Amino acid sequence: MPDEPFETGRLFTPRVDHYSRITVRTNRYSVPVRLIGKKVRVMLHASHLVVYDQNVEVARHERLIAKCGIRLDLDHYLEALVRKPGAFPGATALEQARSAGRFTPVHDAWWAAARKVHGERDGTRALIEVLLLGRHIAHEHLVTGLATALRARALTADAVALEARKAAQTEDESTTLPAPRDPHPAGQSSATVTSLHEWQLAHLPPDTRPLPSVTPYDQLLRRHRTSGSTHREGEAQ
Repeated sequence: MPDEPFETGRLFTPRVDHYSRITVRTNRYSVPVRLIGKKVRVMLHASHLVVYDQNVEVARHERLIAKCGIRLDLDHYLEALVRKPGAFPGATALEQARSAGRFTPVHDAWWAAARKVHGERDGTRALIEVLLLGRHIAHEHLVTGLATALRARALTADAVALEARKAAQTEDESTTLPAPRDPHPAGQSSATVTSLHEWQLAHLPPDTRPLPSVTPYDQLLRRHRTSGSTHREGEAQ
C-alpha cells in the first residue's frame, strides 16, 4: 500500500465561461461567479467532481451521468444576483435549488412577505442576503430562523440571522446537557434515594463504650467554689 493517498480521479483544466460554468465531458457545472474567465482544475471521480482554484476547493457537484446536462448551485450566483435581484425569480439555479430541497416553502413564504412589505426589488434582495447567511449558518438552522422571523413579521436578513443563531444555540445546549430522566419509569415502583451520609450512619458498628460521666467536672466546680470561699474569708480578716 502507498504511504500517501493515491488520486484516482481524472484531471481536467477547463476555463470558466461567462455564465460561471465549466464543461466536463459534455456536461456543465457551476462555479462561483468570481472565477469567470479563469482556468480551474477539476478532479472527476465516479460519483462526483471537485473543482479547485489553484489548491483551494471552490465547488463540488454530484456527477452527471447523461450527456449535455447542467448542474447549478444557487450559492455560486448570489454575489451577482444581489446586484441584479430582478434576475433571481427566473434563475435556473433557483429552480434546481427548489428541486433539490435547498429552497424550501419556508423560503418562498418569507420571500413573498418580504416583497409585500419592501417591494419586489428590495424584498428579493433581502432574501438573497438571507441565502448568503447559509455560508456560515447550517441549512436547518437558517430555515428555522426564517420560519420564526416570518411568524414575528421580522422581514430582514438581520432578524433571520438572529433567530437562526438562537436555534443553533438551543440545539447545542440540548446536545450538551443530558436529557432529564423520568424518576418513576412506567411499570416500575418509585424508589427512595438514600444519601451516602445516611447510609454510612445506618451501617456504623455498635458502640460498646460506657456513657460519658460528668462527675469529674462536678468535682472541679466544688473545688473552685471551696477555694473561692477561703479566699474571701482571708480578705475579710
